[in-house]
Amino acid sequence: MESRTQMNQSNQQQQQQRNRLPSSPSPPLSVSLTGGPNANTTLMGLEHDAVPSSQLSRTTTTAAAAAAATATTTEVVVAAASVITNHLSSPTSGTPPHGLDVDEGDDECDDCEEDEDDPVDNDGHIAAPTPNKSWAENKQVVQEIRKKMCHLSSMVPTNVQFRHLSDGRARCYFLGTPPQSWETTLLFADINLTQSEEQQLLVQRLEGIASDEWSPTMNAGSPTSSGHQPAFLFNALPRPRLPWSPLLQQPIQSSGGSGGSGSASPYAREYQLLQERKRLSTWGITCYELHKPSGKLVFPCFNDLYQCLDTGYNSGLLFPTQLRTCPQWTALDPQICPQNSDMIAYISDCDLFVTHTLSGHEKRLTYTSTGRHSYVDDALSAGVPSYVMQEEFSRYQGFWWQPHSNDGIYRIVYEEVDESEVSVYTFPSSTAVHGRVDEYRFPRTGSPNAKSKLKLVQFVLNEALQVSEIAIKDLPYSLLAVFSWLEYIVRVGWTPDAKYVWVQGLDRKQQRLDVILIPLDNFCESYSSQVSTPTDSLGDHSWRSLYSRTITPLQVIYTERSDSWINVHDMLHFLDLTETSVTFLWASEETGFRHLYLVTASLLLSQANGQPDPGSVGAQPSFVEQSALQPRILNKVALTSGEWEVLARNLWVDKANKLVYFVGLRDTPLEKHLYVVSLERPEHIRLLTEPGYSYLVEFDDQCQLMLLVYCNIQRLPSCKVMRVNQTCSNGGVNGIQISLVGYLHEGGKPEPQYCPQIFSPQLPSGDIVYAMVFKPHNFELGVKYPTVLNVYGGPEVQTVNNTFKGKHQLRMHMLAAQGYCVICIDSRGSRHRGKRFESHIRGRMGQVELTDQVDALRSLSDQLGYIDMDRVAIHGWSYGGYLSLMGLVQYPKIFKVAIAGAPVTNWEYYDTGYTERYMDMPQNNEAGYSAGSVLEYVNSFPEEDKRLLLIHGLIDENVHFCHTSRLISALNKANKPYEVHLFPEERHSLRNLESNKNYETKLLSFLQNL
Repeated sequence: MESRTQMNQSNQQQQQQRNRLPSSPSPPLSVSLTGGPNANTTLMGLEHDAVPSSQLSRTTTTAAAAAAATATTTEVVVAAASVITNHLSSPTSGTPPHGLDVDEGDDECDDCEEDEDDPVDNDGHIAAPTPNKSWAENKQVVQEIRKKMCHLSSMVPTNVQFRHLSDGRARCYFLGTPPQSWETTLLFADINLTQSEEQQLLVQRLEGIASDEWSPTMNAGSPTSSGHQPAFLFNALPRPRLPWSPLLQQPIQSSGGSGGSGSASPYAREYQLLQERKRLSTWGITCYELHKPSGKLVFPCFNDLYQCLDTGYNSGLLFPTQLRTCPQWTALDPQICPQNSDMIAYISDCDLFVTHTLSGHEKRLTYTSTGRHSYVDDALSAGVPSYVMQEEFSRYQGFWWQPHSNDGIYRIVYEEVDESEVSVYTFPSSTAVHGRVDEYRFPRTGSPNAKSKLKLVQFVLNEALQVSEIAIKDLPYSLLAVFSWLEYIVRVGWTPDAKYVWVQGLDRKQQRLDVILIPLDNFCESYSSQVSTPTDSLGDHSWRSLYSRTITPLQVIYTERSDSWINVHDMLHFLDLTETSVTFLWASEETGFRHLYLVTASLLLSQANGQPDPGSVGAQPSFVEQSALQPRILNKVALTSGEWEVLARNLWVDKANKLVYFVGLRDTPLEKHLYVVSLERPEHIRLLTEPGYSYLVEFDDQCQLMLLVYCNIQRLPSCKVMRVNQTCSNGGVNGIQISLVGYLHEGGKPEPQYCPQIFSPQLPSGDIVYAMVFKPHNFELGVKYPTVLNVYGGPEVQTVNNTFKGKHQLRMHMLAAQGYCVICIDSRGSRHRGKRFESHIRGRMGQVELTDQVDALRSLSDQLGYIDMDRVAIHGWSYGGYLSLMGLVQYPKIFKVAIAGAPVTNWEYYDTGYTERYMDMPQNNEAGYSAGSVLEYVNSFPEEDKRLLLIHGLIDENVHFCHTSRLISALNKANKPYEVHLFPEERHSLRNLESNKNYETKLLSFLQNL
């Protein structure tokens, strides 16, 4: 799909018509996708024969609503349809639809004269003046734009979970920020699954009219009507609402206001760092654990843990109680025991603890930390993933409860991390205490990584509900001895039968990944480890008699290889596990695009083992069968295929109907859609969401309810709950019927100036890239505007898609409001376009991205006519800051100003996991590292003043300030001009509100140099 220049070819439209569900509550709005010189303009999400809602006059909409409000249940549809049908037959229905490159206010006034003093280029275009305001005026601009942008934010549910209650209701839990609040909290909505016949009839009729094809026995998989599809009729009709409410009373309040990262923050350093790794920009309750059978909820907040019990029948708000934890340490990552909701495990001071919520008994399970709170002295941790594992592989969990057991023993598998060989760096203290520094372990590319091993701790509860009989178990063999190539343990979990621990192991070059099954009986304890003690050392003890009994061998069930790199994902789902075979779902990029596969592998049977030498800790034992280290694939079936990708997370399986639901990009790389495929009919895929929007999806455990959050660049996010039914006795994707339950939230339509446009310029290579353009709010035809290229340009990120990002694009809207044209381009190397497109940057970061960016920028300038190529600034953060610097030295005639935030300046200073994935080890790619270093081009920076601005936080533990400081030193030696703007109490992301305002004011002020 990614190589096509036309996104709505006729065969695609026919396929979409066959598969489409009329489930969208309102008409998809058009997105301008204008291609390169030889590409035709295409539209996404608006059929050529459809009538957009913008053609409805206010009078018509009001009349329809009035008809709907006064009619009976059986009359409401006919009355509203009659009103709108009359409107469609009127002469005014032929006005141009909104969003088809027809912008209100763009036409020039006939009696307006050109100012003789305005500069005019060779094409007769006037150059719009660059803003020229004082600092105080720009400060006021920032304040006003932030106020205006508040109305563009909406309550988007996150961390959604469904729970079915005994009375037939379902309760939907989620995190959100209520109106007039700055912090996220737990919210809920109740769903009545036993609607009256009249309510069901109303919803069916509303959906039928919305799709223009309603019938009492409508199959949701039937083709849509070939005539008009006035989905906008639904807007004028009463819609079922799902009222949501806060779940908790709010006694927990932040003492730090907006929650910055400086001394005003009420959060401990460990909590701040976890927020950074997760890229969470909100404060308050940012995660929670739900035990669905009991209704127990546990969540961290302000360095402590809280719990409450939701029976589902409470008449008022729940009052959370604080869990008893070690008061001197921050408690993180609480996890409820699946077998017993009264048992909560958590991390504190880099060790694993468990507490019983009824007895109040708390017990430390591991003793890796010395308690000295020094990274130099404390190199071991239990249950805490290393920095690289969190930052570069998105694994934040370091321990896993056994899902169930039949012997009364509780078990937790955990990761023990040894960072003794990882370098320690110091930064100014995040607590702003004068003279203090914070220590961090950070593995720079080419240096040693942290080493990990898996252990198991088990215990029982005595009659007093206290934890007792603690035993630490280890593997009697080293995984590194078995797999000499193993560098990273990137994913861990239990199989559903609780008999195996599964592991995804990755090599250092990130080109090989194995899925490994470790049988539970492989974990054993040393003679002295009946209890966990601070002095317990596995190296000093021999093992209990493991080899005299029958055990199951460790074995590999799947191997992935790549010539570029492997993108680690979460798409592993076990379907069936017997003594001799395992069947699972897996996602692979072996074809160049990530797709789903149904895999069955054989397993070796349990066997008796020989006797190795006593005390041979770490040696590969005889029971590790070499034949088990290669996968024995019995069957492998591709469920999906084509030049499009399945997303790297979120997979739901309806076992009863043998259906797999997933989110993918089959219809366009700009929109995330929900699809379903049958395990019995591979590659027979059905689209379940309406094109023209991009979706976030969550299902309940039975795949009977789903929550959809959807939006596009011209519509704010909306959220609705849908019911999923299987209407065919033989199952299959065509038997799925989706019906509306109700709306949690309906997003409105922003003012036109806040709606960007999407274009698809073609590169000289023939590749199509996507660009988003924010036109200046004071746009006039015939005028060229100063332009800001807002760049990221690196891997793992897609900046251009058909979603409304609202306040996340605050700075783009801020610049557009001040008369700048703002452009974002996803060049080769960005995500969601396949491995060939993404791996274009391999081994040469900083050398190829800007060529694509500049080629696309020039194409847009030729096409649009209002980009002033003599006044272009480049601005970005992190990788975007890096490319901003490279842009100024590689294309100084294109970019007059560069503003680089938290930039990488030399890849040898960055971490192993990220840098080596794309650049290989430094010793294997010396030329690439040299060519990709900004420090090598210091003499190429311009001599003119006011062209370079450097911005950085002094306590940035991700892109260390040394990147900027060493560039400053080199610029000083070369006697080059620059400006620098520092934030002493900020990390990689600016979190303090006042810091953000200061940065934005500086941005506006410096851009006046264009």
